[in-house]
Amino acid sequence: MDSRTLGRTGRSVSVISLGTWQLGGDWGSVTEADARAVLDASVAAGVTMFDTADVYGDGRSEQLIGSYLADNPGLNVFVATKIGRREDQIPANYTLANFRAWIDRSRSNLRTDTLDLVQLHCPPSAVFESDEVFDGLDTLVAEGAIANYGVSVETTDQALSAIARPGVATVQIILNAFRLKPLDAVLPAAIDAGVGIIARVPLASGLLSGKYTAQTTFPADDHRNYNRHGESFDVGETFSGVDFERGVEAAQKFSTLARDAGLEPATAALAWLAQLPGVSTVIPGARNAQQATSNAAAGSAAALPNGFTPAVRNIYDEYFRGALADRW
Repeated sequence: MDSRTLGRTGRSVSVISLGTWQLGGDWGSVTEADARAVLDASVAAGVTMFDTADVYGDGRSEQLIGSYLADNPGLNVFVATKIGRREDQIPANYTLANFRAWIDRSRSNLRTDTLDLVQLHCPPSAVFESDEVFDGLDTLVAEGAIANYGVSVETTDQALSAIARPGVATVQIILNAFRLKPLDAVLPAAIDAGVGIIARVPLASGLLSGKYTAQTTFPADDHRNYNRHGESFDVGETFSGVDFERGVEAAQKFSTLARDAGLEPATAALAWLAQLPGVSTVIPGARNAQQATSNAAAGSAAALPNGFTPAVRNIYDEYFRGALADRW
């Protein structure tokens, strides 16, 4: 597994990490045994970072990680969590007092005194312009409650605002073969500033695996069902905001491109991201050990052909640029 420095944290992490939204149960139910199997398989495959949030399963994802690491104290695993979505999404709720309460809950869930990385969890745009918000996060670093802080964003404008903040260590953003806008300005700005980029939703909620058809259905408790049109949170988090049927068509073209390069589609999608200059780590989720192992293998894939990125851009231009480029 290749590794890179995670921006201003100074920590080295695997280029393929593990996203753990699914361990909270928002992709359908996952047993504790299955969750532990995913964590075990990821570590065995060289993953050294877990990404979670305080609202994944109302803390269940954090608790599972905390229990797992307590039972395996010798592991060198960096844990990134997120805060901010336990209250209404208004700027007035982003206060130092709330930060303390949210962070204390995460420290308890994760069984640690100091959180490795805390990310504001896709807050309103006005939050990125507030000096008071970032002064509060600086205070928590100084006090030792958190070692580093970053942000998770929905838009490229939010990412650029965050990158300009001197204390921001990382920016987490949706980036995949169907969401290319961050390539144009965000990645170059992050490289210049030394800010880490965490690429999330790397498989477009599974579309880029090439396994779905227009007739594929999902359980009622899976966000790919209940948030298909943004009913519960930003629709960009589900299938990257692309129309499902159109996404299936585009995924077929991507699958052909991947197999021409000698890789399965999901592996190619993850390897392509991990090989982009400016990307620190990619955080696919996994619901079972086999998926975790397969995802991690992309972190040691051979360099993709020179024509791969132009071909990805062609698919994006044909299917998605018109609908997505001005939205996020």
